[in-house]
Order: sequence, then C-alpha cells, then structure tokens
Amino acid sequence: MAGRPVHTFEVVRTEQLARHMIRVVLGGNGTGPGFDTFSPSDFADAYVKLVIVPDGVDVSSLEQPLTLDSFKELPPEKQPVVRTYTVRKVDPERGELTIDFVVHGEHGVAGPWAAAAQPGQRAYLMGPSGAYSPDPAADWHLIAGDEAALPAISAVLEALPADAVGKAFIEVAGPEDELELTAPAGVSVSWIYRGGRADLVPEEAAGDHAPLIAAVKEAAWPAGQVQVFIHGEAQAVMHNLRPYIRKERGVEPKWASSISGYWRRGRTEETFRQWKAELAKAEAAS
Repeated sequence: MAGRPVHTFEVVRTEQLARHMIRVVLGGNGTGPGFDTFSPSDFADAYVKLVIVPDGVDVSSLEQPLTLDSFKELPPEKQPVVRTYTVRKVDPERGELTIDFVVHGEHGVAGPWAAAAQPGQRAYLMGPSGAYSPDPAADWHLIAGDEAALPAISAVLEALPADAVGKAFIEVAGPEDELELTAPAGVSVSWIYRGGRADLVPEEAAGDHAPLIAAVKEAAWPAGQVQVFIHGEAQAVMHNLRPYIRKERGVEPKWASSISGYWRRGRTEETFRQWKAELAKAEAAS
C-alpha cells in the first residue's frame, strides 16, 4: 500500500442523508487534479482508502507525486490516518466521486472529518479497489449488512439487472436511519432496527445477537442459485452469517465470496486489520 499513488481531490459539497449519514462529494475541477490520476472501478463494491491528513499539515513540500511513502517525511504527530470507504457513485463527466459516511458525533476519525468538510477543502485517497459485481447467472440475490455496509448495499442494488430477484436486509439503529434506495421490483428491502448505535447497544443486540442474524436466518430460502453479498460488524458476519451461508446452506465460495466484516466493536481500523489477518491465518490452518 505504501507505494500506491495518493489522488488529490477537493470537497465540492456535502449533504445530510439521514440522522447518522453524511454524503461528501469530491471533485477535481479546482485546486485538486482528481480524475487526472484517478480511474474509476467497474466493480459494484468499489472502495478507496481515504488518507486523512491532520489540519494544518502542508503537503506541498512533500515528495511529488504523492504516495503514502511521501508522508513518511512528516513527524509522527502529523502522519495521516487511513480509512477504507465504499465509492457510492462516480460521475466521470462531472468529475465527481461520492462517498457516504456513517457519523456518530466526534466518535472515530473519518466521520468527524466528513461532518466538518467544507467546499474547496483538499481530500486525499488511494484506489479504487473492488471484487464484486452482480452475476447475471444467479437466480436470486441475498444482500445484507448494517449501516457501515449501507453505501455498498445501495450501490449493489443499483447495479442489479432490472429483472433481478432477491432479498436485502439492512440493520440500522431505527427508522430515522433509513434511506431511499433504488432496487429492482423483484428485490425486497427489509429494514431491521436494533434500537441504538451499533457500537453502544448492549450485547443482547450486537455481535452474536445482532438482529440482522435472525432476519437472514429466518428468511425464506428461494430455489435456484443464490449470489450472496453480506458485510458489516465482524462478529455478526464472520462468526454467524458466513458459517450459515457456506455450511448450513451449502453455498459454494464462488457464489459467496463477498462476505466480510467491515468493522468490529471495540476496535480501531488498525487493530481490526490485525484481527482479520489473524482470523485468515487461523482459517487457512484449519
């Protein structure tokens, strides 16, 4: 990751989508070159690494063109923080890239950055990457996740063929966190309420007890080949829904390759990446 190019954008506008969701639109028509160096991905789950530079840090003196290595010239307290976010939408003609952020006040790093973003402000990112797109050979689609996965789920629903059939389950705190989604007529969308912030609700409504788990397991299972897209809190997804899909339902890896945790309660992204690496190592050895 260190040698990958860092693309320079600028904030064009922001929009409050829901109680805990803010949209930030980035462009490159002003001081940032943006799409001069950024090439959009064709994958429905495209994502970027947002490089959040501390306020007051001047990057003009760093080695150009920017890569993550460029920031090694800065002292530790001025080093950027890197966070992973779904590309909600790309409009190459307008030169705009849209990212939706879950925001819980001052909690975290990227959320507060998005809440405070102002037009003209510089934004730096790496990527994009991605691996999933709807397979037209699937008979139906199972899509599930929490609000962290909502931008990716929104993009996936829009990428489905018009005649697609499927079920989507989205866990959020409450009705105020729902968004208007665009989905084919044959795809039902169910909102699941947990009753509070995902990182603060008691254990009986999180992790192994997240209401999303029961919603998916209790849903009717149509006949035919399913393609699965499930992301969200790691305990719920990796230790509950993934075994259910792959073992109990017997879905082959080809059709269930996009199942992963986006975050885990009580962990920063740095420690979460370490946890995922340890999990992958353990699974490979088993």
